[in-house]
Amino acid sequence: MPQITEQLVLDALRQIQDPDLHKDIVTLGFIKDLKITGADVSFRIVLTTPACPVKEEMEGAAKDLVGAIPGVQSVSVKMDAEVPKGRGIGEKISVAGVRNIIAVSSGKGGVGKSTVAVNVAVSLALNGARVGLMDADVYGPNVPIMLGASEARPEVDVDKLIPVEAYGVRVMSMAFLQPGDKPMIVRGPILHGLVKQFLSDVKWGELDYLIVDMPPGTGDVQLSLAQLVPVQGAVLVTTPQDVAIADVRRALRMFETVAIPVLGVVENMSYFIAPDTGNRYDIFGEGGGNKLAKEYGVPFLGSIPLGIGVREGGDKGVPIVVSQPDSPQALAFRHVAEEVARQVSIEAMKPELVVLSKGQ
Repeated sequence: MPQITEQLVLDALRQIQDPDLHKDIVTLGFIKDLKITGADVSFRIVLTTPACPVKEEMEGAAKDLVGAIPGVQSVSVKMDAEVPKGRGIGEKISVAGVRNIIAVSSGKGGVGKSTVAVNVAVSLALNGARVGLMDADVYGPNVPIMLGASEARPEVDVDKLIPVEAYGVRVMSMAFLQPGDKPMIVRGPILHGLVKQFLSDVKWGELDYLIVDMPPGTGDVQLSLAQLVPVQGAVLVTTPQDVAIADVRRALRMFETVAIPVLGVVENMSYFIAPDTGNRYDIFGEGGGNKLAKEYGVPFLGSIPLGIGVREGGDKGVPIVVSQPDSPQALAFRHVAEEVARQVSIEAMKPELVVLSKGQ
């Protein structure tokens, strides 16, 4: 019987490369708890996100490669995930327990930014991630309505607010603290304080991702968030038409100015498929988001088609990724969530990748 060694197993697994980090999974440290018992081999593959789109392919390849080692009779692979903590930026302090902060922003209102933030957050939670959603749009806090939590109120634990939970997502919004139709009339310095309180005075707990639904534009809330905490990256939401694209260009430049990486562009309301004929109609234009991403060299995270189910889900408080999980819109949101998680992992692993490349 040939002797099965740890080195033989690791050498076999080195043939598997992470498609985004461009290193093999052994070098990246993804292999954990490797055990060899006679002719039986078991180990865990710990990925950087539970939303990894190539998880099944990687598992199959690992079983095949290790199973081909002479003498191996059985291979047990457990797929796991541990989201890496984002890099600190400057002297900013991190939010306790939160590994990555992601800003979802737009250059203008009316492009479905909050709808994207809600469905991406719920999609990540459905994939097994620990997710929080901070509604920083203090002038139009609609997130609680979209999550069916408008009547909920956060509890208090000593001196911190406990987020409301909906669909596996921990949520905090100004709408919880000032319900009804009373408007928020606040100036910039007060906004800065509100953002700071939502970050430091809320008991978020352990989170892989804190999604921040930003107000539209390039104003005080964006600057406050950039100044207060290390934001791992921004997701920019647009619609295809030229007016929306022009505003997103300004938002993109703003994030560059405050040293926040742009994770990518999402094109919402991209097209409409007529249910009776199957014909496609580009109601708001075609391909603007993709063109913008190429122009600025940032990833294009995906297109979300128009559909009445998205609007109905938002109004009823049941996100479409839950109410109609097999619809084209829900599948598109799930794809965008996977792409966002992928880009967060790439950003978070960049310092480690630099070290790895220098050591080779």
